[in-house]
Amino acid sequence: MMRLRRSHLICCAASKEKMAAHLSYGRVNLNILREAARKELREFLDKCAGSKAIVWDEYLTGPFGLIAQYSLLKEHEVEKMFTLKNGRLPPADVKNIIFFVRPRLELMDIIADNITSEDRRHSSRDFHILFVPRRSMLCEQRLKEQGVLASFINIDEYILDLIPYDGDLLSMEYESAFRECYLENDQTSLYHTAKGLMTLQALYGTIPQIYGKGECARLVANMMLRMKREFAGSQNQILPVFDTLLLLDRNVDLLTPLATQLTYEGLIDEIYGISNGYVKLPPEKFAQKKQGEGSKDLPTEPKKLQLNSAEELYAEIRDKNFNAVGAALSKKAKIISAAFEERHNAKTVGEIKQFVSQLPHMQAARSSLANHTSIAELIKDITTSEAFFDNLTVEQEFMTGVDTDKVNTYIEDCIAQKDPLIKILRLVCMQSVCNNGLKHKVMDYYKREILQTYGYEHILTLNNLEKAGLLKPQTGSRNNYPTIRKTLKLWMEDANEQNPNDISYVYSGYSPLSIRLTQILARPGWRSIEEVLKMLPGPHFEERQQLPSGLHKKRQQGENRTTLVFFLGGVTYAEIAALRFLSQVEDSGMEYVIATTKLINGTTWIKSLMDRPESPTQ
Repeated sequence: MMRLRRSHLICCAASKEKMAAHLSYGRVNLNILREAARKELREFLDKCAGSKAIVWDEYLTGPFGLIAQYSLLKEHEVEKMFTLKNGRLPPADVKNIIFFVRPRLELMDIIADNITSEDRRHSSRDFHILFVPRRSMLCEQRLKEQGVLASFINIDEYILDLIPYDGDLLSMEYESAFRECYLENDQTSLYHTAKGLMTLQALYGTIPQIYGKGECARLVANMMLRMKREFAGSQNQILPVFDTLLLLDRNVDLLTPLATQLTYEGLIDEIYGISNGYVKLPPEKFAQKKQGEGSKDLPTEPKKLQLNSAEELYAEIRDKNFNAVGAALSKKAKIISAAFEERHNAKTVGEIKQFVSQLPHMQAARSSLANHTSIAELIKDITTSEAFFDNLTVEQEFMTGVDTDKVNTYIEDCIAQKDPLIKILRLVCMQSVCNNGLKHKVMDYYKREILQTYGYEHILTLNNLEKAGLLKPQTGSRNNYPTIRKTLKLWMEDANEQNPNDISYVYSGYSPLSIRLTQILARPGWRSIEEVLKMLPGPHFEERQQLPSGLHKKRQQGENRTTLVFFLGGVTYAEIAALRFLSQVEDSGMEYVIATTKLINGTTWIKSLMDRPESPTQ
């Protein structure tokens, strides 16, 4: 059995000033990236002299919150903030109006409407526009057509590609990346990825080795190498922090995101959705009831909690299989309880003083424990339900190759009961992926049932899923999935959920294919699985980047290598947990930092491919 070394992410509670302290606890100090982004933001704000109001493209407020709090904006004379919407801008007695927007044509029309509706009384106001992450000629052309381009004093771009989410996690939060690459043949997100990786190399040194698997991975690597040649003269003299970059296409492993994640963080995301490091939860469980009081004044606003490794307890339990969380919470409760009991033993002034100095940390720990106990109870209500168990059973049957070639009775029943469409699509796509496509009559049956039950407008969605390779008719070629499953040991009977010895614990038996490929690359190397790699879509390759002389790392005895794994098209929290597990294995000699175009789960992923996403009531 593999032994784990203690995680390097032992984190203290972050104070307000240390909002980003947890970003610097990992192997790679990601705070450097955050600080670079903050510096550019300050410089732009200072270009617009005088008082300011920011008009936000709503999608950007979450990612920006991870880079800069309101206090930073306030220091640079930002007095008001509004959400971008049609009509007249709300009144604000400011000199500058700055639009922070993604380069989207529909947003240009709203900006044009805002400006043309402006009251002539405010003619002295200056307008500025900041495109995130890149300026767009098309958008500027649209503003020109609408007759408002000349109203802008500054038109600029704010290059926010990779946003640090945690000490070992970066995301571009580019929600349409997978759809653009696989449905629309649009490589914009790949260009942004390459640019983001160049920014990373400017801050952390050239990455000497690049490996990749998949068409998009090949394109990103080519773009990076071309950009490097273009900037050949301006190479920075930074000792490389990363030893290896691994680029992985999401479509190399379509199965993993479809499966229900079974880690604590994965289940929070599956059930409630984690957005930019925050989750909104039903408030009832968090009501502070005083003794003797009824529950008449229960809160109605969702409870919003921030989730990252700055919170000691969360860092400890987030990557555990949910079945191991209860024991971890009760152990923590005993430790906290014992710490509070210490006050009875404090006799001298010195001892009392020491106890009092520890009190804030202990109270924070107790409040954190109360929150996570409530979240675990909410999740347990769902995971112990019959519906959850039935769904999981069918998923695991598909993964192990049981009855994947005929119509599944559970899916039939779910359609008959008009269960949420996304649940049906996840299961049907999973069956298709595990069977290398569905027989024509099985595929036609599912399609007919779905369209008759949920509406014919969903034919567009079914076509999209087919184009993306998630739902496809069987062709003459044989089903390679069983071979891939056996060779890469993707299914492990009796996965140890409490004290894991393999990555399969994150799905209670299934080892994510993407992470197995990462693990094998580190040891013994991809040459050992050439045949399987050929069965998976897209090329696999290796590139080396020349380092300026004198920058070759002299590795200390026992020092770990660092690999940046970049998922093109999205990554799930369960995959992240599996990579963190591999980082902690004592003799692996490898630590991982994770980057992605978007943090996804099966639901958000399928939704991004739907042409008319179902309404929440469906």
